[in-house]
Amino acid sequence: MSIAFFDSGIGGLTVLREAVRQLPNEDFIFFADTLHVPYGPKTKQQVTDYVCEAAQRILGESVEALVIACNTATSVAAAELRQTYDVPVIGMEPAVKPAVEMNGASGRRVLVLATELTLSQAKYMELVSRVDDHGIVDSLPMPELVDHCERLNFDPEELSAYFRGEFAKFDLNEYGTVVLGCTHYPYYTQLLEQILPAHIRVIDGSVGTVRRLAGILNERGLTGEGSGKVRFMNSADDPAYNEKLRRAWDILNGRGT
Repeated sequence: MSIAFFDSGIGGLTVLREAVRQLPNEDFIFFADTLHVPYGPKTKQQVTDYVCEAAQRILGESVEALVIACNTATSVAAAELRQTYDVPVIGMEPAVKPAVEMNGASGRRVLVLATELTLSQAKYMELVSRVDDHGIVDSLPMPELVDHCERLNFDPEELSAYFRGEFAKFDLNEYGTVVLGCTHYPYYTQLLEQILPAHIRVIDGSVGTVRRLAGILNERGLTGEGSGKVRFMNSADDPAYNEKLRRAWDILNGRGT
């Protein structure tokens, strides 16, 4: 059996990379909903319908767990999937809690980058309300970044100009941590670290998500007998998009540009 990872596009590969690192004895399926990417600009009901449709197909592949490697999809559809299926469903949330904890002593603020839909959901607002006792968390929607990523656009000059334009709205000296609240965004971690002030840390939720996955697998006695093999699928059954997934996977793992 395999562990399935699901996202609207290539972003969830950043979470899968962490899973391969932490769980080398598992096999994996990565499913991209290429028919409907990106999710960020769509309505809550649209995304819920897309995620439920994709989950039905994914779980027909005989998987032992499903990771929703997408903050937007998690925020609108994770609860419904958990009510519908017995298989463990692990979702994502922006790493706001660890970011707040990192900045508690310094007095610096936290900036969360995410899609508009993620930032508008009650799940995100409740998360911030629960952990942000001192009102240090700010949010910045960056919907264009998903489009850049899906086009495999990693041009440093163009993306640097884009980031600098967005960050011009803030005094970055006030911030200690930038949280990448969309799984597409970690493709640009190194670039962000180059253009942000040196004191700012850039984090995302992949490590914590995979730790939760590993804990659930251990609790249920689902010991892996695989070898880290990854199989790619997409909702359009498009071989060209599977090749794009492989290319993006190689880029993440330092085997291409």
